[in-house]
Amino acid sequence: MTQPRPPRPLLRLSAPFIGLLAFLISTLIFVWLFQNILLPFVLGAIIAYLINPLVTKLHRVKKIKRPFAVILILGTFLLLFGGLLAVLLPLLIQEASQFINNLPSLINKLEDLSRPWIKLAQQRLGIGSQQDIEKAIGDNVKEVVTAGAKGGNAIINIGASLISLITVPIFTFIIAYFMLNEWPRMAHWTAGMIPRPYQATAKSLARDINIKLSGFIRGQLSVAFMLGIAYAVSLAIAGLNYGIFIGFMSGILCVIPMVGSTIGLLVSVGVAFAQEGTFEYAAIIAAIFFAGQLIEGNFLTPKIVGDSVGIHPLWVFFALLAGGSLMGVVGMLIAVPVAAIASVLLAFTIEQYKQSVYYQGHEQ
Repeated sequence: MTQPRPPRPLLRLSAPFIGLLAFLISTLIFVWLFQNILLPFVLGAIIAYLINPLVTKLHRVKKIKRPFAVILILGTFLLLFGGLLAVLLPLLIQEASQFINNLPSLINKLEDLSRPWIKLAQQRLGIGSQQDIEKAIGDNVKEVVTAGAKGGNAIINIGASLISLITVPIFTFIIAYFMLNEWPRMAHWTAGMIPRPYQATAKSLARDINIKLSGFIRGQLSVAFMLGIAYAVSLAIAGLNYGIFIGFMSGILCVIPMVGSTIGLLVSVGVAFAQEGTFEYAAIIAAIFFAGQLIEGNFLTPKIVGDSVGIHPLWVFFALLAGGSLMGVVGMLIAVPVAAIASVLLAFTIEQYKQSVYYQGHEQ
């Protein structure tokens, strides 16, 4: 009779995990120490990671030498991305500046339009005076608006500074070129540094990380960009003030599932009500975002991202906040990759724990 397989000890099988975790922690410490100079390197690495499959396919299938394949793909990417920025960026910055400058007047108009409803609620519910309710709402809203306006101005100033710096995009694409050209050698060198007894497990972990990371980043960026264009065009056609800016930024924020659409819905409905003063127009604007969520949830995300590579929105949201708080722009850029790697390592740890003597107990 075959004896049942004894539980696996946890420590021995977790050596690849410990090695990857140590590498991840060391990388984060390095990034934290040199965050002020790492922006072009991080951007270049992201670009290289995203388009490396195209370069590899062109090299292997079409038999084009890798340096020429890199130049062809990277040049095409640069032309498309540069053309898109040339078209969209001036318009987005203009509408963003107008939106932030006019935000106090929009809030005042919303307060004026809401006074009859506040009075009706006060009469029906018998809660406080109309002046007390208006003052409480007004004070809270103005605090939020002031903080938001400061943050928005800071973002615009940062964006304008980055645009004025020619060295950042130049260094970014130079770094991306060298990374793409040396990618096979870097991958081979990294694989060769893994201890032989743990190579199979480490390669399996690396494969799982790559599937989750590439699927989520490429898929979610594609979905966010499609939604941004769709929202911007739809809101502009509907005649909403600042519609291009609100729509595009709502779509880009959809990198964090549900967050972008929720923020865009609230902001655009408020602007629509202040602009026209009717619930009918606000409902039309809201319907655009509900339609966008319906299309995203039922068609775009399942087809482009897929259910198997999803990362929980709360985990992504926490990673972005933590990365931004600790390391600024660079931290936010590496937040999602770190979150994807951490989720795979955590799943591996739980799996190994459930196979260990600590979970299953000793054989009787």
